Amino acid sequence: MINMYEVSETNKMIEHENLDVRTITLGISLLDCVDSDLAELNRKIYDKITETAKDLVSAGQDIEKEFGIPIVNKRISVTPIALVGAAACKTPEDFVEIARTLDRAAQTVGVNFIGGYSALVSKGMTKSDENLIRSIPQALSVTERICSSVNVGSTKTGINMDAVRLSGEVVKAAAEATKERDSLGCAKLVIFCNAPDDNPFMAGAFLGVTEADAVINVGVSGPGVVKKALEKVRGKGFEELCETIKKTAFKVTRVGQLVAGEASKRLGIPFGIVDLSLAPTPAVGDSVAEILEEIGLERVGAPGTTAALALLNDQVKKGGVMASSYVGGLSGAFIPVSEDQGMIDAVHAGSLTLEKLEAMTCVCSVGLDMIAVPGKTSAATIAGIIADEMAIGMVNQKTTAVRLIPVIGKDVGDTAQFGGLLGYAPIMPVNEFGCEAFISRRGRIPAPIHSFKN
Repeated sequence: MINMYEVSETNKMIEHENLDVRTITLGISLLDCVDSDLAELNRKIYDKITETAKDLVSAGQDIEKEFGIPIVNKRISVTPIALVGAAACKTPEDFVEIARTLDRAAQTVGVNFIGGYSALVSKGMTKSDENLIRSIPQALSVTERICSSVNVGSTKTGINMDAVRLSGEVVKAAAEATKERDSLGCAKLVIFCNAPDDNPFMAGAFLGVTEADAVINVGVSGPGVVKKALEKVRGKGFEELCETIKKTAFKVTRVGQLVAGEASKRLGIPFGIVDLSLAPTPAVGDSVAEILEEIGLERVGAPGTTAALALLNDQVKKGGVMASSYVGGLSGAFIPVSEDQGMIDAVHAGSLTLEKLEAMTCVCSVGLDMIAVPGKTSAATIAGIIADEMAIGMVNQKTTAVRLIPVIGKDVGDTAQFGGLLGYAPIMPVNEFGCEAFISRRGRIPAPIHSFKN
């Protein structure tokens, strides 16, 4: 039960500390839409989404009004489209038609984003997978709400380096296709290792094939709340520091659990998971970087940053799992550069580099996220950065991802503007030594020895 003190405390978090539910994401299976006729497939997809999600936005708005909890986004995730379109789509252009249908359906029901324009190719690529991946640049340039992801590696199967090489080319092509908007298309494209089936956060959300026909997943967010709580334990020992983070994560997750339960009841759709990630925004006071600095760093990127982030991530998970029996998705701390004012300030101050961000991804929830790099960065270099991040995920048995934005026409010292929750980002320098001979090798990097657990 929630007592009056907790209600008052939650209200304070919402009013003064940027507590919000970042997203209610409705997962919709499109497996029953599969058809060998492309026009019929598109009709079925549009009808299934618009019927299943017709009340999603209104239910979210009702919950906001009734409980006073801001719900920033209402989103949809669908079955990976490379699977859904395999029978009907013979070319990349065929997949683009599905992207337009998804975008139209998302607009009809009023959601912010729709994820699942995805392919799962950690071990190999079918022709359908390859066609979808090659279609991504065009699909992202002709739609507004589509988010795309490609899973190119896992701890069990290793890293599909053919897919990594192709992903580097696709990221560069997506940047070119949306260069008039500071290469915004790349902000809606994530390359994964160990992608979860139930992630409610964009751009990486898709509904895994093990999921139900429809499911409600909720993503919470509370960097500002954690920062405020830690201000009260300045100078205290690690035990008190950890207890404070755990207790705060518990309270934040309880809010997500409440919203998830209400959404499930009102929509008549099963509840899936709460993702208890600390997801920052460009708003002042809503920054993971500021939490790390409150822990004791002069600036993010200083010595001790990786240890402080490891502590934060672990305590957030420990607090969250006590608040909900069904924690999933990514869950922990996100470190996107463009969406976190503290990270942006650290880049400007010279304390945070791409290499330090890569080290931090060993202990955080995702990976190299929303990082703008020079537009001249080659596809091979982008693929090399993806490979490095995939290796971290594969060996450490965790999800890692790359959302890299080579901003065409801009270089180090310039700034890219993405708008809204995506914020803005300084262009960060990239190591200019080449890796073409490595990336051009064919095949896959084998799974690590500790993957064999059957």
